[in-house]
Amino acid sequence: MLERLSADPATPDEILGFHAQQAVEKMLKAALTNRAIRYGRTHDLTVLVELLHQHQFSLPADLEEVKQLTPYAAEFRYTELPAQPPFDRSWALDIVRRVRAWAEAAVRG
Repeated sequence: MLERLSADPATPDEILGFHAQQAVEKMLKAALTNRAIRYGRTHDLTVLVELLHQHQFSLPADLEEVKQLTPYAAEFRYTELPAQPPFDRSWALDIVRRVRAWAEAAVRG
């Protein structure tokens, strides 16, 4: 969805941020689940990244920036987001692709 919508300039940044956050959240949770690591009900990517670190996952340092997507989860749906810097669509696509590659490798082995 993110790839399709990011090409459309009429798509609001908040929608793209939401889909990027959701994609990353699901991929982090898949890696955690694959190792039978329990996590609470959260959309907070910082919490999930910290949980990965606690269990000695080798999350590359450059993927730590996924934390920037957290406000696009629940906050976007229930409250108006505070002023944000312009949303970088190419960054969002890139970070989702890199997290996907990392998660697929983590799940495989």
